[in-house]
Amino acid sequence: MTKQPSTISTLTIATRQSPLALWQAEHIRDRLLELYPDLTIHLLKIVTKGDKILDTPLAKIGGKGLFVKELEQAMYDKTADIAVHSLKDVPMVLPKGLMLGAYCERAAPTDAFVSNNYNSLDELPNGAVVGTSSLRRQCQIKHYRPDLQIKTLRGNVGTRLSKLDAGDYDAIILATSGLQRIHLDERIKGELDIEVSLPAVGQGALAIECREGDEAVLKLLAPLNDDQARIRLIAERALNRHLEGGCQVPIAAFAVLENENENNSNSENNSNNNQTLWLRGRVGQADGSVLLKAEKRITLQGSQADKESQANQLGIDVAEQLLAKGAGEILAAIYHDNDH
Repeated sequence: MTKQPSTISTLTIATRQSPLALWQAEHIRDRLLELYPDLTIHLLKIVTKGDKILDTPLAKIGGKGLFVKELEQAMYDKTADIAVHSLKDVPMVLPKGLMLGAYCERAAPTDAFVSNNYNSLDELPNGAVVGTSSLRRQCQIKHYRPDLQIKTLRGNVGTRLSKLDAGDYDAIILATSGLQRIHLDERIKGELDIEVSLPAVGQGALAIECREGDEAVLKLLAPLNDDQARIRLIAERALNRHLEGGCQVPIAAFAVLENENENNSNSENNSNNNQTLWLRGRVGQADGSVLLKAEKRITLQGSQADKESQANQLGIDVAEQLLAKGAGEILAAIYHDNDH
């Protein structure tokens, strides 16, 4: 049955111009058009600062928030109504007046191993060069294989793959979901085991940002919310927020609903049952010499709002475990280095 938006006839989506960002925006556009066939949707394509500065590690120039600021400005200016983001790129604290209006169903959260000559991280020879732009990936891979050389790798997916093909790297690490979304599955030699590389906060999930109080837009987006993914993502983001971590820091967090119905995550029976939420978190030195780990399980009870509150507290609890083990000192040193 077609749903009818109450007052909106036209919607503008702000998006970056990379192939992956455009896929994400077009995916949300198509889902909305399935729900509201009479809605007119425009894409506002924007080049962000993060897209322009490609020769400097993200941590040195302000982190992944550089990929969303211009999109957010478009919403402030009311030239756009919503922005579609890969959630792992969204800062932990949103600007005043903006909110995440929908957490969409989560795709593969893992890191992908991509190489033309080797099938896995374990197959790489001593001293092999691995490309990544992520301190999180770097610290975990160096912890697992201290002999490997990590070189910074920036640019969109196509640019990164071309640098691999040119022989600049023996392997590169990318998000599995990103490669799958733009139909480059054949480049994935394998997914890194979560025990080796715990995912980034929100990896694999799309989120839709909008203006606070824009009830017509929120009503429009409501059917795109995935309640199960939302609970998991709230826990992960709460951990990162409590650590005062940005998007470009060596922090990993991954939450699982252990009795989640994978085939129908919003099924009525599943949402009414008590569920166990398991959150794992890690903070490490960029060189891999230290990798702190913490985890906790809780049983979720009550309404969706109750469960979201419990998930938020779980994130804080696991963050506190990491702080007790010395995470604060590690992160403070990294922030100090990035400021100089």
